[in-house]
Amino acid sequence: MKVLFVEPPRRLWPYVNFDDNYLTKQSYLALAAYLRTHGIRDVHVLDCMPLKIGWKRLARELRALRPDVVAVGENHALYAGEAERALDLARQVLPGVVTVAGGAHFSHLSDAYLGGSGGARSSSFPDWVGRAEPVADFVVKGEGEQTLLELLEHVAGGSRLPSDVAGLAYRDGSTVVHTPVRDLVEDLDSLPMPAYDLVPMELYGSSRLLFSPGGTTIAHSRGCAHNCRFCVWWTQMASRRIAEDGSERLAPRWRTQSPERSVDEAQLLVSRYGKRGLVYVDDCWNLDPRWSDAFAEEVLRRNLQFNWFAFMRADYLLRDHENGVLRKLVRAGLRHVSIGAERVEAAQLESFGKRNYSADTTRRAFDVLRVHYPQVFRQATFIVGVPDETRESMWEQWRFAKELRLDYPGFHPLTPVPGTRLWDEAVERGELEATSFDSFDWATPVVSSSHLSRRDIEANLIEMERRYVTPSWLASGLASRYPYKRAMYQWFAKVSLRMGMDVAWRLLTRDDGPLVPLVEPPWYHS
Repeated sequence: MKVLFVEPPRRLWPYVNFDDNYLTKQSYLALAAYLRTHGIRDVHVLDCMPLKIGWKRLARELRALRPDVVAVGENHALYAGEAERALDLARQVLPGVVTVAGGAHFSHLSDAYLGGSGGARSSSFPDWVGRAEPVADFVVKGEGEQTLLELLEHVAGGSRLPSDVAGLAYRDGSTVVHTPVRDLVEDLDSLPMPAYDLVPMELYGSSRLLFSPGGTTIAHSRGCAHNCRFCVWWTQMASRRIAEDGSERLAPRWRTQSPERSVDEAQLLVSRYGKRGLVYVDDCWNLDPRWSDAFAEEVLRRNLQFNWFAFMRADYLLRDHENGVLRKLVRAGLRHVSIGAERVEAAQLESFGKRNYSADTTRRAFDVLRVHYPQVFRQATFIVGVPDETRESMWEQWRFAKELRLDYPGFHPLTPVPGTRLWDEAVERGELEATSFDSFDWATPVVSSSHLSRRDIEANLIEMERRYVTPSWLASGLASRYPYKRAMYQWFAKVSLRMGMDVAWRLLTRDDGPLVPLVEPPWYHS
C-alpha cells in the first residue's frame, strides 16, 4: 500500500516570502516516520512549496505516483480551501483513492466538512463553512499516529472496521460518525525521529537573513498547559473526553521528549542536514525549568553550535532568569524569543484567559532580555480589534510595544479561529463578517469592533507598523554587534518596505480588497 502526504500549493502572507521563509512541516514527517516503523514502508511526502509545484503539476505528480491513500492536514484556517482543493484533486485524478483529512482545522469542523448531521457533537459554524459532500473519506481528529496506522490497516483489507478505530470521524449515509476519543501518546521518546529524509531538506530555510544559517522547524513538546481563549494550537494535542450531552470536551495537556532525545534531533539536523537555525514550534517552549536546564547542559556538553528560536511565556522566562537556566539557554544558542504580550490592559488579558499574567510581567521579561542578554532578538505579539476597541486603545498597544523596546512587534487583528472559545462566541453572536477562511491570515480583520470597522482596524494596523519600522529603528539594529540580530533587522526591513509599497499602491488605486492580501507564487497555477 502506498501512502502519500500532500502539502499543496499555497498563497503566501507577504511576510512569508517564498524564497527565504519556507520551513519543514513537522506533522507529516512525524506521521510518515511512525508508519514506516510500523510496517508501512511505501510512504511519501510531497511538499509542493520548496519544489515549486503548482496545481497542474500536482495533478501530474498524483497520476505518476498513484498512491492508494492521500492524506492532507491543516492546522491553519487560512489554508483550508487549498487543503480541500488538494483532496478534491486527488479523487478527480485517482478514482478509488482513499482520502484522509487531519489537523486542528478539520478536527474541529469535521461535521461541516463531512457534510452530514453530527448531532450533539457538531461544532457551531456559519452556513458558509463546509460542504454538502465529504471533503475526505475520513477525518483523523487530534494526535494522529496511532489513529492513522489503524485506519490504514482497515484500508489494506484487515479485519478492523472504521468504527473500531478511536479518533476518527467519517460519514455513514447522511450521518457523521465519531468514534471514541483517542488517548494521547504518553512517552514521546517512543516515537521515531521525524522522516526528514522524505523531503528536500536542502530547499528549506535557504535565507542568508531569516533564521540563518539554514532554518528548519523542530519541536521537543506537544500541547500546552494553558488554554487561552484565542489560541487553537493547544487543542490539537489536548486531552479529549465525551461529555454526557455527547459533545467533545478538551483539556490542555503538555508532554515533552527527554532532553537527550531532543538534542539528538537537533544534532541530526545540524550534522546531517547542515541546519544551524532551528525554529522550535512548541506552543510553550519554556514550561519546565528542569527540562530546560538539562537541555542546555546537553547542548553544551556536546558542543553543538546552532542558533535557535522559541515561543516563550514571560513569567517562565523571569523564573528561569532568576534560577540561572536562561543564561545557560543563551549559552546553548538561544538567539530569538517571541512572547505573547497580547494586550496592556489587565482586564483584557483576563478575558483572554491569560491567568497570572500582566503587562508588568511582560515589561520585566523584556527588561531582563535587553539588559542581560542583548544577543537575543526580542519579539512580541499583540492582539488588536477586540470587541470594544477604539483607535486610542489600539495605539495604546503600539505605545506598549515602544515601551518594551522590542526588536520587532507583531500586531495582529483578533481572529476567532475554529476550535477556540472566541470562534464559538463570534458564530453565536453573528459577528463574523468574513465569508471565507481565505481572510483568516492574522493580517486581515474578520470582525469589527463596536467603534471601528474592519477597514479602520486594518488601516490602523498598517500605520502602527509603518511608525514602528523607521530608519532610526533599522539603524539601531544594523549597528548591533550580534550577527543574528543584524540579519533579522535586515530581513524585517526588506519585507516591511515591500509591503509598504504594495499597500500604498492599493490605496492609490482605491482597491477595496485586503490591504495586505495573500500572494500567489508565480508557479502557483502551473
